[in-house]
Amino acid sequence: MSYVEVPGAKVPIRMWTDPAAVEDGAMQQLRNVATLPWIKGLAVMPDVHYGKGATVGSVIAMHGAVCPAAVGVDIGCGMSAVRTSLTANDLPGDLSRLRSKIERAIPVGRGMHDDPVDPGRVYGFPSTGFDDFWSRFDDVADPVKFRRERAGKQMGTLGSGNHFIEFCLDETGSVWLMLHSGSRNIGKELAEYHIGEAQKLPHNQGLVDRDLAVFVSDTPQMAAYRNDLFWAQEYAKYNRAIMMGLFQEVVRREFRKAKVAFDPVISCHHNYVAEERYQGMDLLVTRKGAIRAASGDFGIIPGSMGTGSYIVKGLGNEKSFNSASHGAGRRMSRNAAKRRFSTRDLEEQTRGVECRKDSGVVDEIPGAYKPIERVIDQQRDLVEVVAKLKQVICVKG
Repeated sequence: MSYVEVPGAKVPIRMWTDPAAVEDGAMQQLRNVATLPWIKGLAVMPDVHYGKGATVGSVIAMHGAVCPAAVGVDIGCGMSAVRTSLTANDLPGDLSRLRSKIERAIPVGRGMHDDPVDPGRVYGFPSTGFDDFWSRFDDVADPVKFRRERAGKQMGTLGSGNHFIEFCLDETGSVWLMLHSGSRNIGKELAEYHIGEAQKLPHNQGLVDRDLAVFVSDTPQMAAYRNDLFWAQEYAKYNRAIMMGLFQEVVRREFRKAKVAFDPVISCHHNYVAEERYQGMDLLVTRKGAIRAASGDFGIIPGSMGTGSYIVKGLGNEKSFNSASHGAGRRMSRNAAKRRFSTRDLEEQTRGVECRKDSGVVDEIPGAYKPIERVIDQQRDLVEVVAKLKQVICVKG
């Protein structure tokens, strides 16, 4: 489908989904965003659903301003994936051992490494930039500086919620490795600190929703936020790179006889801010639950822990600010999913996947998410499908 345009106060709301299918609370959030004085455009992805301040699945383009709550508290959250030389024929009948080895190599949930991971020992990790990145920690917001040791030990860890590590097969039988995570606790604390700082500023006192408080250009508050925002986005990128390297090393050891080779890693943020130019204007584009899909950009759009995912290539549609959805999107809240579904439902909906099937992950059951095939179909003018993946192992926190 192409987009549907809904009137908004300052800009039209371009929606790559049926507006009637969007929950009332999310539609109100979109209308609220469209009232912001600095807004120049708003694009809504087919995975849209209610969030904090701004919906998940929205792309907000502003001139001279940025809204920290519209980035989300997991700054830089995103996906990484890589195709391997393995095929389905290389896999054992029982995948539980491989799942256990992945979980031992990469801490999940609230877990962290005993000591910071030495990137020099991580398979495929970029050889430059990491020391400079950590040297800039001294410039982040003072109230968060005491978290340095924890941030070091959490680098290369998964977290919980909707984060995951998966071992997948595409439709040709090739094995892919895929993971989803962000900036861990340090990103969350930086986000919450700056959201609080923005809400105190005089120009934000008349907004329809205090969670839409913004920083404006050429102010010390904006400079401080941009510094911390871009640092946290780098943290998330390195976090995924270390995890992917650890994951690749597990696979190399487990399939030593096959001498596993890897294609270049595909990686994309889906909670972040980028400086981009549209219609002759320099804009700050916030993607909250959306990926960049400029022409030729590779991206990853996951479904749920039982339905598979898509590798896509962007078509460069400027009406969406060169963006696409970040996943299937939730169709019910976590609490609603826990009330609706049981562990028996989870077992049924994840049949054939080596994964947790206990009450701790019922809120991540496939039935709590929108159908990924429909979400992909609704954005055929934004991306083309390169590969369809189906997980055979899914590690959750």
